[in-house]
Amino acid sequence: MDVLSAAGRRKRDDTDDGGFYDRPRYVTHADDAFCQRLTALYGEILDPGDRVFDAMGSWVAHFPKTDLGHVVGHGLNADELAANDRYDEWFVQDFNAEQSLPLDDGAVDAVCCALSVQYLQYPEAVFREFGRVLDGDGAVVVSFTNRMFPTKAIRAWRTASMAERAELVASYLRAGGLTVTDRIADDGVGDPFYAVVGRSETAH
Repeated sequence: MDVLSAAGRRKRDDTDDGGFYDRPRYVTHADDAFCQRLTALYGEILDPGDRVFDAMGSWVAHFPKTDLGHVVGHGLNADELAANDRYDEWFVQDFNAEQSLPLDDGAVDAVCCALSVQYLQYPEAVFREFGRVLDGDGAVVVSFTNRMFPTKAIRAWRTASMAERAELVASYLRAGGLTVTDRIADDGVGDPFYAVVGRSETAH
């Protein structure tokens, strides 16, 4: 099921994404309050021993101090991924060029995607992969704010309101065969905190 039109998938800068992310950026892409809210949300969802896939990650994962079982990181900059001390292993892959994940069916208990969903040109295929690698009643947690690299964000995201962006993410989860189980929207002081959580339809 396609969610986006061809026009909605377009970026202002259609050059290779790997080149854009070639230089490491050791920043968090959101303010401290957002990061604290995200850590608290992960603390509510993740259990000790969980296997986690951190999609489109970087040098910091925002996980709580929970003793996780095994964490696989993914991103576009090897230096950033290598600097993340929560990753047990990691790989570099451009989701806009290749959507298939090198993970087995049911390999993880949670998929986390923080502050990066706005760059996916083929989110339907990526979220189908998220659903495939998710085990049982595990969760996909997608968080975002109003910050972005505007030249690399897709048109559908750039032109949408925050509420419309939340609905876009919900549609991505549904396209991936997941059920939306929670939405958080807080436009208070500082960076807006938005998160959408999905779980396998077989878990309901």
